[in-house]
Amino acid sequence: MQLRNGPFDVDLVFAPDGIERFGDAWERRVDVEGFPVCHPDDIIASKAAANRVKDRESLPRLRAFRDYWVAQRQRGSS
Repeated sequence: MQLRNGPFDVDLVFAPDGIERFGDAWERRVDVEGFPVCHPDDIIASKAAANRVKDRESLPRLRAFRDYWVAQRQRGSS
């Protein structure tokens, strides 16, 4: 489902490709300003499994973001 009302579009995905069980993804979730968000690895797995052109094109940026995000979190916890 796509919501197109506001400054940006929001995609709501109820059964994403590449994620076996909701419970597993929920355990890996991260908190972003008080909101639960899928872990970047789950987003990457879902995009890779969907295998659409736009998803494949986004994978390098998502992986780069994940690597940056992980490094920032590690730096903050040390």
